[in-house]
Amino acid sequence: MFALHALENPNVKLVTIQGVAGTGKTLLALAGALNQKRDYRQIFLARPIVPLSNKDIGYLPGDVKSKLNPYMEPLWDNLKMIQGQWEEGSREHKKIQDMVDQEKLVVQPLAYIRGRSLSNIFFIVDEAQNLTPHEVKTIITRAGEGTKIIFTGDIYQIDTPYLDAQSNGLSYLIDKLKGQKLYAHITLEKGERSELANLANELL
Repeated sequence: MFALHALENPNVKLVTIQGVAGTGKTLLALAGALNQKRDYRQIFLARPIVPLSNKDIGYLPGDVKSKLNPYMEPLWDNLKMIQGQWEEGSREHKKIQDMVDQEKLVVQPLAYIRGRSLSNIFFIVDEAQNLTPHEVKTIITRAGEGTKIIFTGDIYQIDTPYLDAQSNGLSYLIDKLKGQKLYAHITLEKGERSELANLANELL
């Protein structure tokens, strides 16, 4: 499979995976990261916080962690799906939990990654279509030695009124880097969720 080959090729330092909802973009990126966990100091799984209806998260009840949890939940769901392939008491199941407990695998809002060392990191940025070109450039230019960055997203599912299918950071990146040796792009077309989800993507 082209996506896993790009994700696991050490010569490819930057990968973009584009596809509609349910094509398994984040799941693939995370599976690729876990397959190479010994090759990287940490796995970061992050996404930008874009409040629905563009309301600020300040209106939500609770502390910062509980405000942000709903936005991070889809990332945890992907991790649980991979972990769920093994019995709860098994060594593989426990190994993933240990990675989370020891912060070898970190799930965080993208804003929290600022200021952290990005050397020898497998860095997955989910929902990259909600980033501006400047934000994408900022993330990539902060990559240290031995770091691999994966941007996943759907350019037709933008949650901010300030970006569109052409002006968003993911489209900008795909356009500017095509043909570069360090870069690979994959478009996933087959939905993996359900017939109903695929129908909605096609017709709605």
